[in-house]
Amino acid sequence: MRTYQQKTEETHHDWYIVDASGQRLGTLAVRIARALSGKHKPTWTPHIDDGDHVIVINAEKIELGGNKWQDKIYRRHSGYPGGLKEKTAQDVHAKHPTRLVEEAVRGMLAGNRMRGERLNRLKVYAGEQHPHDAQKPQPLI
Repeated sequence: MRTYQQKTEETHHDWYIVDASGQRLGTLAVRIARALSGKHKPTWTPHIDDGDHVIVINAEKIELGGNKWQDKIYRRHSGYPGGLKEKTAQDVHAKHPTRLVEEAVRGMLAGNRMRGERLNRLKVYAGEQHPHDAQKPQPLI
């Protein structure tokens, strides 16, 4: 018996929708990252990008456990001396409600050449409205 190797022409990208209201950020990010990378499919092949499109709605209603709203720090650096910027999860969520989900999923994906393509298939919306009804997304289990 030989190991199955999927070919690029055989890939198919489905559409899934996830309601983030009341869900923990880390658990949700793991489920989304698996769907984006295609690891939930039996035809998964490491070097072929067979992931699906994922729509996340109600990102503003995400939950964090414990004191993470104040303790979790998002850092970025401008590259100049003294250019470190730090914001708490509460500050980031207040200004950009979708950014927490996007950054969590980005951290769950492998840091290789396919990460950019996979992140392009992630659509995150703060409310319930999204413009992807024509794709007929299925709920992600």
